[in-house]
Amino acid sequence: MQGDKLLDWQISKKASKNGFEAASYARSLFKRLSPDLIITEDPIAATHKGEKTRLLLIAIAEEAERVGLEVVTVPRQQQYANKYAEAEALTSDYPELAPWKPDKRRFFDNEPRNTVIFEALSLALAARKLQGFESLER
Repeated sequence: MQGDKLLDWQISKKASKNGFEAASYARSLFKRLSPDLIITEDPIAATHKGEKTRLLLIAIAEEAERVGLEVVTVPRQQQYANKYAEAEALTSDYPELAPWKPDKRRFFDNEPRNTVIFEALSLALAARKLQGFESLER
């Protein structure tokens, strides 16, 4: 994000394989987007995330620190009934994300991958509130 404008909202299946791939993908995004800071979900407080996902969060944060970026970890706080309600609310403020809004899944389906886009935006907005980052303020 730059101010209130979304600059990028890609996801990568390859980057989700392991910490090396996550760090490599993050490094390529750092070079391309030149962010001022990196916001991740707090891997310690991420009780609803599996061990693999927590390790990916750590790998991304470590890579950001290695290249000299400020890293902010934010606990994930669900402010909506579910991820689908959250995506619906966020697309009202960010209509460019509407094509990526996930359909509600049936209980036996895997969670749609696009939910991570909305989780990331929610974390950025939470960091704005909690930390008062000027670069994220409206």
